[in-house]
Amino acid sequence: MQDLFKKIIHTDVKPLFAKHGYTKKNLNFYKADGNLAYKFNIQKAKVNTSSQVQFYVNCGVHSTELAELNSVGLNGDISEYVSHFTCRIREIAPSAPAHYTLTPDIDPDALSKELVSHLEEGMSFLHSLTGARDIVHYYMAKTALHLSEETFRFLLQAGDTEEAKHYLEQLHAKYGTEKRWAIFEKKYAAVFAEYGL
Repeated sequence: MQDLFKKIIHTDVKPLFAKHGYTKKNLNFYKADGNLAYKFNIQKAKVNTSSQVQFYVNCGVHSTELAELNSVGLNGDISEYVSHFTCRIREIAPSAPAHYTLTPDIDPDALSKELVSHLEEGMSFLHSLTGARDIVHYYMAKTALHLSEETFRFLLQAGDTEEAKHYLEQLHAKYGTEKRWAIFEKKYAAVFAEYGL
């Protein structure tokens, strides 16, 4: 199954990404486009055997704008970029499974065809994120704590003070009763203070 996994990556996955301008490093595929860098990672499960290989597809987008807002620098190597948007492929390609499994009784051609279809769907979604604001709005729509400090800095720097205050209210409504909220509230207050609010 290890050989089949390598064959699928070499024969189907790598050419797909190459067609869309991605470069490969190990089981990672990267593409830089302006202030964004898109990333797909094929993650093999920790415990695989000769008769079963399980793997996941992780997706990410790095934004240089957001990196500047949280002081996460770059090492000059696209593979080291921190992902500001991050998810498993199932979150952006709903027809994708939680993971893929290669066993002797599967149809490798059918699995490969499905995988490629899911990757194309995932790429289509990631490429719809064309700037920092798209990433910020994605997490705001979910009222997510992920990227919240950078979101406030992004909005306040852009002069969107009312939108930032509204988002703070949304976060408080969702997480305000949790013990950890006091920590986040202190961080957010510091961010607002940076912008004189």
